[in-house]
Formats: sequence, C-alpha cells, structure tokens
Amino acid sequence: MKGIRFVVDDQGEKTAVLIKFQEHGELWEDFYDCLLARTRADAPRESLAEVREKLHRQGELMDIKQ
Repeated sequence: MKGIRFVVDDQGEKTAVLIKFQEHGELWEDFYDCLLARTRADAPRESLAEVREKLHRQGELMDIKQ
C-alpha cells in the first residue's frame, strides 16, 4: 500500500510500521484514538447524573428549566 512500510526483523517478522502522514494522517488519528480508548477501558466511570451534580456544585453547570 502506498505510504505504508513495514519494518521486519532478521526472521522476516513484521515488528513495526511506518505511515506517511501526508497520505494517511486521518488513519493514524483513528488508530491512536482506539489505542487511547483501550488504555482507559478499565478506568473508573461516573454516571451522567454524578457528572452533572459535580459540575453544578462547582458552578460550572446552570440549572436548565424545561
């Protein structure tokens, strides 16, 4: 594939990849986003209600009347 080169070891096994950003920058961003998401998969989570309450207490979120 144009703009993508594999680095191989002495046994011919692929060990790394070089990606030309001018041609595949968006692909790299998607790949990197997936890696970040995987590293955060086990991170503690807060519910939307908890986040809203925390922001409200900090004065970052105003009450919205419907």
